[in-house]
Amino acid sequence: MGLDSEVGTKNLAYEPMKKRKHGGFKANCFIFAMMFLDNIGFVANMASLVLYFMFVMHFDLSGSATTTTNYLGTTFLLTIVGGFISDAYMNRLNTTLLFGAIELLGYMLLIIQSHDTKLQPLPCGESTCVHGTKALLFYASISLVGLGGGGIRGAVPALGADQFDHKDPEEHKYIASFFNWFLLSITVGAVVGVTFVVYVSSNIGWDIGFIISLSCAAVGLIFVALGKPYYRVRVPGESPLIRVLEVLVVSVKNWRLEVPQSPDELYEIRDCESVSRGELIPHSNQFRLLDKAAVLPKGTNAAGKWKVCTVTQVEEVKVLTRMMPILLSTILMNTCLAQLQTLSIQQGTLMDTRIGDFDVPSASIPVIPLVFMSLLIPVYEFTFVPLLRKITAHPNGITHLQRVGVGLVLSAISMAIAGIVEVKRKHEIIHHNHKISLFWLSFHYAIFGIADMFTLVGLMEFFYTEAPVGMRSLSTSFSWLSLSIGYYLSSVLVELINLITSKLTKSKTGWLEGRDMNKSHADLFYWFLAILSVLNFAVYVWCAKWYKYKNDVSLDEEMLLKAGGRKNDQSFSASVSIVSKAEEKEEKQNGAK
Repeated sequence: MGLDSEVGTKNLAYEPMKKRKHGGFKANCFIFAMMFLDNIGFVANMASLVLYFMFVMHFDLSGSATTTTNYLGTTFLLTIVGGFISDAYMNRLNTTLLFGAIELLGYMLLIIQSHDTKLQPLPCGESTCVHGTKALLFYASISLVGLGGGGIRGAVPALGADQFDHKDPEEHKYIASFFNWFLLSITVGAVVGVTFVVYVSSNIGWDIGFIISLSCAAVGLIFVALGKPYYRVRVPGESPLIRVLEVLVVSVKNWRLEVPQSPDELYEIRDCESVSRGELIPHSNQFRLLDKAAVLPKGTNAAGKWKVCTVTQVEEVKVLTRMMPILLSTILMNTCLAQLQTLSIQQGTLMDTRIGDFDVPSASIPVIPLVFMSLLIPVYEFTFVPLLRKITAHPNGITHLQRVGVGLVLSAISMAIAGIVEVKRKHEIIHHNHKISLFWLSFHYAIFGIADMFTLVGLMEFFYTEAPVGMRSLSTSFSWLSLSIGYYLSSVLVELINLITSKLTKSKTGWLEGRDMNKSHADLFYWFLAILSVLNFAVYVWCAKWYKYKNDVSLDEEMLLKAGGRKNDQSFSASVSIVSKAEEKEEKQNGAK
């Protein structure tokens, strides 16, 4: 049903681009610099805030761990806000600058509270000692830092990937490379953060550490702003969430209607305006119930908003629905990651942290997987991918979902080893009064670092390439959403494990309760997560086999004629030809300039 009407997607276009000047890796250099600098403070906080909460804010062991995971969970959840705004209301560059300013404000409040001891709580022996005005300042500061950092990460990955034309086969293959170099930039920044900034915070002063974080984030914003003349900037389109809601509402309103046997009878716009949109999604047979939204009720002369949706709009919702099982099956891995940023850091405080005369802050131990990642990402890009490309004939070496699967397997192995290391640590300290070296933690940290390299990039590229054009920021933020839910799940699991095990153990204390890790059972908790990870991987394999990759429809003349079924095919073909020639002429003129 190729009706002409005002219904459909709002044009999702890019600002005029001079091909030689805009886009490509030249533009992305500014983004890489910005993420390198911003991640210095961001990851330093991820690694060391659990100690700030424990020693400065005086939370107990489980309180500091759950506060940290709740903070990180909220931060990554807020990437959805950044993705939503950059898809619908502001371009991705301006969204990044807005949330960057919010992050700077949060750092300022953290500096004030960490500098003035009068604004810090006194030890009270309870689970939390933060109350009143001090609590208001504390939660306001970490909320603003979380909102700013999350919003930036919701917009920046899609801004960088936008610098390549996904419809150009030559440029499309660079999208995978972009996400690899994007990961490298944030990894190198993280290395600086968990070494230099964490050392300064732990040994010189938390306020000095936060000042360094603020300064790096501010310089990063300047860098990303300086790249404005080189960016290929997407003009904001229709709200993606409203488009999804419209499909759901219309499909419910039309629940009595029969879905036609032929997909050609469903409503779709196939005219010259659709050419400018750049993408149509063909009909699929999954989730046929949603097809009711694309059925124009009999007796309806004019299609309108909230009356009927296009096939492309319905398929957008189907794509997001198909993505959800993949998203959900990666959550547990990020729950495991949360333990490396809480329990393992707390373990490090009870281990030998000296290298010669130098005392290594326990919060700096995550530098080990980060160094592994920094070395392995170029190896993966220049050696592993070309080799696999010859074997599999896949442009990226392996598919996005295969890459994610490798990460899930490695995360399970990491948790099993973490439990073994904790058993050794406790045995040595309890029976021999000997602290083992901090670098025993490097075994499971290194394996998890490799797992993260596979999974995070695989998820980002998967969500970007599979998402509809107008939802790419929102969809890319789903990879961060997996992190968010993983951190929240960690908090729930810690509380639940403590509740259940306190009733089963002779001492009537939970595995992770109290302030003394030598009396707790973090090793059993690690093994519990390893078993869950194996079961989760089995579920993921099923989800990955079930998933069908999206096939975009190129709006060339042949496809339009096949899909349209119009009587006036020749005139429609001519109009498409005119549009194509006009675009070629404009591109030549821009090149000449």
